[in-house]
Formats: sequence, C-alpha cells, structure tokens
Amino acid sequence: MRSQLAVARKELRQIVRDRRTLLILLFVPAFFLLLYGYALNFDLRHIALGVDDRDLTPQSRSMVSAFVNSGYFDLAASVRPGEEASALMDRNQVGAVIVIPPGTGRALLTGRTAPVQVLINGDNANSATTVMGYALSILQSESARYLPEPAGAAGPPIALEPRIWYNPQLRSTLFLVPGLIAYIAMITAVVSTALSITREKERGTIEQIRMAPVGTSSFIIGKSIPYFAVSLASALGIIGTAMLLFDLPMRGSWAALLLALSLFLIGALALGLFISSIADSQQVAFQMALLASFLPTLILSGFIFPIASMPAWLQAVTWLVPARYFLVALRGIVLKGAGIGTFWTELAALAAYAAIMVILASVRLRRQWR
Repeated sequence: MRSQLAVARKELRQIVRDRRTLLILLFVPAFFLLLYGYALNFDLRHIALGVDDRDLTPQSRSMVSAFVNSGYFDLAASVRPGEEASALMDRNQVGAVIVIPPGTGRALLTGRTAPVQVLINGDNANSATTVMGYALSILQSESARYLPEPAGAAGPPIALEPRIWYNPQLRSTLFLVPGLIAYIAMITAVVSTALSITREKERGTIEQIRMAPVGTSSFIIGKSIPYFAVSLASALGIIGTAMLLFDLPMRGSWAALLLALSLFLIGALALGLFISSIADSQQVAFQMALLASFLPTLILSGFIFPIASMPAWLQAVTWLVPARYFLVALRGIVLKGAGIGTFWTELAALAAYAAIMVILASVRLRRQWR
C-alpha cells in the first residue's frame, strides 16, 4: 500500500510540473464540451429570406410577415422578377426566396387556391430540407386563416410549390463531398508539413540547415513546394474520384477551382510549418496539427453543422477558419457554376490567411535560427 501511495504521489507531482499534460487534462475536456455543446445544433435560425411580392396586397404582406415573425427567417432582400434571385443565391445572400404571384390576394378572398413558390438554396441538402419544412408549416398556418367554416373538402387556400436550386433531388452526397474534399486536403497538408521540420529536429539535421547559406523564406518555400505538389495532386484526385463515383458535378471553371484550391493549400501548408516551428517532437506536432485542422474544419466551417445555428460568439470564431471560405468557393464552383466575381471575397480571405501564416512561420523560424 505504501509503495502504491508513493508512486501515486510521485505521478501527481510529475503531472503538476508538466503544465502541458495538466492543460490537456483540465482544459481540453471543458473546451470540447463548450465547442460541441454550442456547435452541435441542427436547428436553423435567421435564414436570409428574399421576397418577390408581385401581388402587393394585404394578403401577400401578411404572408411575408408570417415568415419574418416565425423567428426562422430574416427579411434580407426585396427581389425583382428575373435573374436577381439566382444572383443572390449564388452569393449566399439569401437562403430562400418566396415568390407571390399576382392575383394571390383575390384568389384567397374568393376561395380559390393560390399557388406560392418558395425557391430554396440546395447546396446544403440538410439545411434545404429544414427550410422547406419551415416554409410548409408557415404557409399551412397562414392558409388556415382563409379556410371556410366549417372547412370543406377543398384543398388548402395556399398551395406551396417548392423548388430546390443546385441540388433538386436533395442528395446528401452533393453536400458532403465538397466538405470532405476540404477536410481531407486540410488535414493532409497541415500534418505533412507539421512533421517535416520536427523530423529535422529529432534527427539533428536542422543544425546543418541553420549553418547553410539558406534564408528562412527560401527554406519555407523549398519545404512547401513538394508538399504543395503532392497535396494539390491528392486533392484533384479526390475531386476526380468524387465526380466518377458520386456524380459530383463540375458546373464552373477548372481555373477558378485550381485558384481556390491553391490558396487554401498554401495556407494549410504554412500553418503546418508554423506548428512544426513550435513543437519539439513529431508526436507533439501531430497532436497540434490535428487540433488546429481537424476540429475547426469539421465543426466550424459549415461542413456538417450550419453556422447560422451557432451562437453569435461562435459564429465570430468561424471567420478565422479558412475552410469556411474554401467551402463557399468550392460549392459555388462545382454546384452553382459561379464565377470568380461571385466569391472574390472568399478568395481574398484565403489569400490573406495564407500570407499571414507564411509570415508567422517565417518570423518564428527566423527567431529560432538566431
């Protein structure tokens, strides 16, 4: 018994002295609880709603108010007939558009059926299904106001006509595959470079590199080029496989896809180099790389869990996740056929992230080599 207590006291002292282990034991479980507790929420709120009201009657305005007052939709734009709805959805400025045709108010007052169309952005199949359910429930409640007393056998006064854009069959594959592409590319790029410099440290060859006439910028670029080529080839192979096996469409430009993918990979590779400049062993580098790439890409990028359902403070954190911008660009290219002008802000954010991570990695390595 005494020997067991002695070993326990010794191990406790070692844990207290090892702040890194103590931080993992105490901080990581609480961090996971907060992250998963707030992020794992499939309820959608504040869906951006566009309104194409061609009737402009009290009945049509009441219908729009029912959507806005439900708490699920926020009025984001008044849509003019034509191509404006498509442009708004391409830029993700609206998630749904309600189209109220002329004569709706008169039809409701005279007991005739009034068709109302709801256009839904289908690049996220799960969210589109939820939005369609919300719209059906709201229009059913609004329709009940115009039912005669007692209700007859006639159909509902308001007939919902949903139309899903970009993914009419609501195939979950078209929603998940782009996210998997970002997820796999991010992890492989970060882990590969995170282990590169720590491998040099463990083997002792980093000292020889420090003595060589090679600047930190040249060292980082030279380290990144082969991993960039391998990661780019791997990502393109994943996309080609997804097109072959899962019928992933390619409605946009390959040049735009290569640009978005290259910016994303450069930022991921630079993040791995930055991690490798901090870690002293491959084991620590691998753990840090997974923590920095796995969780944000899986949870905070909109890959699986809708960002709109997260609390405001966690939505603010998602702006720091590069996969968020890449997914918008990737889905815009392959599913919507959108051009670079539609998602240039996402490309600018990826470029800024890549530049910042390259600078941080260069500064960190320069300080170590002094």
